[in-house]
Amino acid sequence: MGTQAIDVVTANPDRFAVSSLAAGSNRALLVEQAVRLGARRIGLADPGDAGEATIRDMLAHEAARQGLPDRVEAIELGPEASERIAAADADVVLNAVTGAVGLRSTLAALEAGTDVALANKESLIVGGPVVLDAAARSGARLIPVDSEHSAIAQALRAGRAGEVERLVITASGGPFRGMSPAELESVTPAQALVHPTWNMGTVITTNSATLVNKGLEVIEAHLLFGIDYDRIDVVVHPQSQIHSMVEYIDGSTLAQVSPPDMRLPIAYALGTGTDGTTRRVPGATAPSDWTTPTSWTFEPVDSAAFPALDLAYRAGRLGHTAPAVYNAANEVLVEAFHAGRVTFPQISAGIAAALDALSGDAPAAADVLTVDSVLAADSRARDHARDWIAQAGAEQMRTVR
Repeated sequence: MGTQAIDVVTANPDRFAVSSLAAGSNRALLVEQAVRLGARRIGLADPGDAGEATIRDMLAHEAARQGLPDRVEAIELGPEASERIAAADADVVLNAVTGAVGLRSTLAALEAGTDVALANKESLIVGGPVVLDAAARSGARLIPVDSEHSAIAQALRAGRAGEVERLVITASGGPFRGMSPAELESVTPAQALVHPTWNMGTVITTNSATLVNKGLEVIEAHLLFGIDYDRIDVVVHPQSQIHSMVEYIDGSTLAQVSPPDMRLPIAYALGTGTDGTTRRVPGATAPSDWTTPTSWTFEPVDSAAFPALDLAYRAGRLGHTAPAVYNAANEVLVEAFHAGRVTFPQISAGIAAALDALSGDAPAAADVLTVDSVLAADSRARDHARDWIAQAGAEQMRTVR
């Protein structure tokens, strides 16, 4: 997501410029990008054994190699680096961190009054009212970057809020579409990473295979657009040409259509000015080719094979810390799946167990949700998932014996 955003910026130097960059651990790429883009501030969450002096030396060598000046004035290192970078002066912050760890960066930008182009859906999902309240207090906006939510935002421009009947979020179905629950017992991590449409990281690609990602998108759509869960549907559309739809009360359904390329929703988000108007970026992606014969198909989600979607609806309706529990348990279970410690269906089973144990059916709605309570729930869910994985492994060993 970050490199594609840079593609959009460098292709439109008259519209956009990068002031700051933050990364996880890839310091070589961060330094190369900082020099090439003329960034003034950089942050590295996991610098390894590199201190600021080392990064300064790397910047100097890279500047000499590129024949460009080193414009970096500030270097932030450590776990709070992206949070400090997000709080720096900018017109818009693109948050493309994966997972709940992106929450504090989203809040830092919003609290600074900076619009957030949100690709880190987890921060809104787990933070919920905390994130929305931060935006309301500062007047900063959350601008969706996920292709599905960008599509909805574009289609919503055709009518008033009271005219919206329902939202329809499309899903590719992932690599295991059409498989039965029994067949899914033996699928491998390598197979889960072969997504039919998108090229994404390990966690998001696996989430797409389980439909956890679609469940997270349902919760995000509810929070972004204020539509009840009963009026948000998911439909499988394997061709990934329609990115989502809005159905209106008169029976009209508007869809946003384009080839699957994240540079389009990135450009649409970055093109949203501080006055709230969106100026489309010419040539953000190639348009659909309407001269080539093609077919689009739609089918319902197989909830028996992919129960994670229904679990997301449950977590969203429960609210409070339940979405944080859902997301945190999933992150631990995905890691365990790729380590060979759980099967593919056990990802959803472990999420269900975490929701049963930590959320129940009547969360303490009177409790005020805070960042600390969200992160505490996140921690408890991770611990629960690890214990559940260990127990599942022990039971499997007993069965083998």
